[in-house]
Amino acid sequence: MSNVIDMKDFFNFNTAIPQNCFESTAPWEPSEQVSELKARLLYSLKSCLSYLLPGGVFQRNKFYVGDVQGNPGQSLVVELEGNRIGMWHDFATGEGGDIISLWAAVTSKDTRSQFPEILADIAQWSGERTKSVYAMVSEIKKKHEATQEEEGPELLGAPTARWDYFDEANKLIACVYRYETDSGKQYRPWDVKTCRNRAPNPRPLYNIPGILKAKTVVLVEGEKSADSLMRHGITATTAMFGANAPIDKTDWEPLKNKHVIIWPDHDEPGQQYADKVSLKLKNLGVASIQILQIPENKPKGYDAADSDAEGVDLEDFIELCPKKTISINKMVPAFTLGQLLQDDSPMPSDVIAPRIVTPGGLLIFGGAPKVGKSDFLISWLVHMAAGIPFLEMKPAKPLKIFYLQTEIGYHYLRERLKQLELDPDVLEQMSNNLVITPQTRMLLNDEGIAQIVQTINDFFDPKTVDLIVIDPLRNIFDAGDHGTENDNNAMLFFLQERLERLRHLVNPNAGMIVAHHTKKITKKLLEEDPFQSLSGAGALRGFYTTGMILFRPDETKTPRQLIFELRNGERIDNKWVDKMGGKWSILEEESERLVNKHYGEKLDAERRRKHDIILQLIYDEARKGKLYTASQFCRAFENRSGLGGQHSIRDRIDVLATKGYIKFCKRAARKSKYGFLCVEAMDLKETKVDSETGEETTHFQPILPTHYKSAEDGTIIPLENPSLWFYHD
Repeated sequence: MSNVIDMKDFFNFNTAIPQNCFESTAPWEPSEQVSELKARLLYSLKSCLSYLLPGGVFQRNKFYVGDVQGNPGQSLVVELEGNRIGMWHDFATGEGGDIISLWAAVTSKDTRSQFPEILADIAQWSGERTKSVYAMVSEIKKKHEATQEEEGPELLGAPTARWDYFDEANKLIACVYRYETDSGKQYRPWDVKTCRNRAPNPRPLYNIPGILKAKTVVLVEGEKSADSLMRHGITATTAMFGANAPIDKTDWEPLKNKHVIIWPDHDEPGQQYADKVSLKLKNLGVASIQILQIPENKPKGYDAADSDAEGVDLEDFIELCPKKTISINKMVPAFTLGQLLQDDSPMPSDVIAPRIVTPGGLLIFGGAPKVGKSDFLISWLVHMAAGIPFLEMKPAKPLKIFYLQTEIGYHYLRERLKQLELDPDVLEQMSNNLVITPQTRMLLNDEGIAQIVQTINDFFDPKTVDLIVIDPLRNIFDAGDHGTENDNNAMLFFLQERLERLRHLVNPNAGMIVAHHTKKITKKLLEEDPFQSLSGAGALRGFYTTGMILFRPDETKTPRQLIFELRNGERIDNKWVDKMGGKWSILEEESERLVNKHYGEKLDAERRRKHDIILQLIYDEARKGKLYTASQFCRAFENRSGLGGQHSIRDRIDVLATKGYIKFCKRAARKSKYGFLCVEAMDLKETKVDSETGEETTHFQPILPTHYKSAEDGTIIPLENPSLWFYHD
């Protein structure tokens, strides 16, 4: 039958005749006239190339230029001598051919529909008459089916491999053929839609049907590597021509909303390609981007196909290989007011109620060293794993918990756990639900994250993990070169690139609890804003959903205060808790008042002590002949006599001045805004020397104040009667 096509001949680009989808002939069809015209070009090849691409350069036996547009570079190479004279290849695009095809590419003419115009253009440049060109074109059409001369393009022989590209509907759209030649491997694309020996525009990705079904896709260089991964059930793809693919001419849309892992070849071009592709994908809307950092002991050019040939477990290799995470530009989610008001779907269940830990939420659990954070956490997590409330905090169900604790060694950890009074009825279930690490020395960097994920996978189906706990943050903190945990920028990097990445790789809906140290909490800080005592508080408080602090006001007593800060729920009253009889309990109201009373009495005694010390120092220093302004006194007695820092001393001086215990003498301190500090009955030591005998005599001159601080508005007012002292306690 005349309409039956031999597919073997159809897909052999070197011998196939034009198919029915073409009205014009292929540019390579031979005739004596075309051969003669081609010979003229080759005879004047350097002149021809200088005319077509004046920006190129001649080096030895080759001509170099950036591309067919004539840009500077060396991607496009033309052979100037030998059997391949006039043949060109663009290593950036994979395109190539003979000198006539180069003329067509440079002049932006279609080699099928505009072939006569191309020949006329060449003939005009070479001095031939255009009329004869059209005559030779007519002859070409007549002789096409009967003739195939050796003067055509380079004959590549039979292909040694073929890769098919399919679209979303699983319809064949392109093929790539590999040929083994004396000069090495060569690749030729075939556009099925246009039936042309070229890559489609835009170029499709390999394995589009597989990409659409997957959440995570591995991007490699070349179809061979992609096939190696796909044989092991790993969704993979490549751009057409791998690292040589023109990134801007490739359609990357199928990767939108996918988690992309780039596996570059282990060489410089591979790394450069990975960096360029990641920049392209950043703005596409992919879910995440990671680049495998191939171990240095692997040979140059090492790829997924090599790894498969070695018998390596490809899934393990990808999971455990260090990765570089690329920050991506995600679309900002937004909803109209109407959408939000009309959404009546049920609220997600709290991981730990009431809104203590929410799905995808982060709780920072702070406390000073030795306050009992780890002991508290162990008891709390055991209850959560059993599905039992703890200090009025209720789990939604028995929780599956991974507890990365880095301080307590194995033997002491099991000793603590055995001291807990565990209910035998729930012991079996909680035993399987809670996984704890003994003392671990590691950093939460790329390698550390991979190790933790692997450990979690060994114990749980990661999708079922409800809670990931880290204790403490300081021991595993890693922000690269961004700084320490006290730096807000470094802390933000750690939260986004370490904690969130760990959560994402395990279960994006899992809650997280991170134990963190606080600075010493003063009475003022406790009353005003205790969560500012967290290291890196600026970044943490803008990121966490819940803050919780365990605070012991009196280190000689065991009761502790549990303080909450919620972002997504109603305020929770602070609780007084204590560990009694091996169990953590909430203290009764009377016990709470007693704790508050004792703590208040302790603070009052401390204030009175500083009060007395400051007044006595001012008095004693004057008896030594020394007077101080407020600023001088703060600097002179900082961290002396138990007074603390300058700010603490200045606060006490302000209080004492407001209450009338301290006044000011401006007679001898005209340059000072307030004058010297003055207390009641203060004498200044003065020494006089007899000019005749040289004898020194000492006497004490009473110092009377000239100004006082108003208790109403804090202004400095002149005194009418310096001898009268009134105190406003």
